[in-house]
Parts: sequence; C-alpha cells; structure tokens
Amino acid sequence: MKNTAMFWVAVTTLILITTGIMATMNIPFNWVFYICVLGQILLVYMVFRVLTDNYVTNRTFRDLYEDHPMKSEIN
Repeated sequence: MKNTAMFWVAVTTLILITTGIMATMNIPFNWVFYICVLGQILLVYMVFRVLTDNYVTNRTFRDLYEDHPMKSEIN
C-alpha cells in the first residue's frame, strides 16, 4: 500500500480510539455520537482506499508468510 492508504488507516484508527476514550470519560453524548459517525464514515472510506490502492507485489500464496517459512526452504 502507498502512504496515502496507510494515512487513512492511521486517521481512522485514531478517531475510533478517541471515540472509545471520550465515551469512558463521560464527554457529552452529542460529541461522542458525532465523532462515532465520523469514524464510521472514515472506516468505509478507508476500506475503499485500501481496496482500490494500486499495489503490486510479486508474492503469491505459495510464498506463505514471511515469518513462517515453508519446510522446503528450511533445509
């Protein structure tokens, strides 16, 4: 993903964490409600940006995970 997609992931995460913090600190309901709605809109936009990002890789599912090599690669 490009930096633009990761920017939206970070912004959305911060907004939704802020919503949880505001709810536990007894901030007035209208503030929490509007921040929550903003977070939900940003979540949909973030998913759109990540899925439409022009990201190309040469990895396939046969490569499995980088932190868990295949048994044929160990020997």
